[in-house]
Amino acid sequence: MVKKKPAEAEESKEKNNSEIIDNKDNKETKKVDDENLNGNAPEADTAKSAMDNGATGETGSDKVVLDEKDYQVKLAEMQDRYLRLSAEFDNYRKRTLKEKMDISKYAGEDLLKNLLPFMDDFERAMKHVESSSDLAGVKEGIDLIYIKFSEFLAQNGIKEIEAINCNFNVDLHDAVAKIPVSEDDKKGRIVDVVLKGYYLKDKVLRHSKVVIGE
Repeated sequence: MVKKKPAEAEESKEKNNSEIIDNKDNKETKKVDDENLNGNAPEADTAKSAMDNGATGETGSDKVVLDEKDYQVKLAEMQDRYLRLSAEFDNYRKRTLKEKMDISKYAGEDLLKNLLPFMDDFERAMKHVESSSDLAGVKEGIDLIYIKFSEFLAQNGIKEIEAINCNFNVDLHDAVAKIPVSEDDKKGRIVDVVLKGYYLKDKVLRHSKVVIGE
């Protein structure tokens, strides 16, 4: 076996190292080429993203501007809607207030209008009293007016409160006096009515003013 000289051994070692380095560089170069070919390189991703943005024609700043314009349009629409609703509500409030005032002012219009015929009847009866000596005819005319007026009150839900010979009820009657009575069954009961009381449907419109026996 021939032994190499130290100089030759060193040269051979350097040659081997150079070959190893060349092989490593070749592998790295091949790896980079493969990545570029497959589109995995960062440069390829960046270029692809730029191409996509260019295809849509919008950049980040353009999108922000468009969003801001949309918000401005929507805000203007909402403000216009608010002003319209506010104006409509104000008109509704004024209209309802006027209607309430009219109702309060003319609440009894229909009732008073229906009472006018009775005024006409009384005026005719008074003229007849002045020019006639037939008291029976005058009395009959007044009775007819009374019956007509009583029917009118009943049609409007007004009914007389019963009092005579009834037990005293503070919810219905006002005692104005007490008188002694000889009958035991009349003691504590109403023996006379000074002023009649009336219901309006199920509500006491006016209490009866009564005299109680004791």
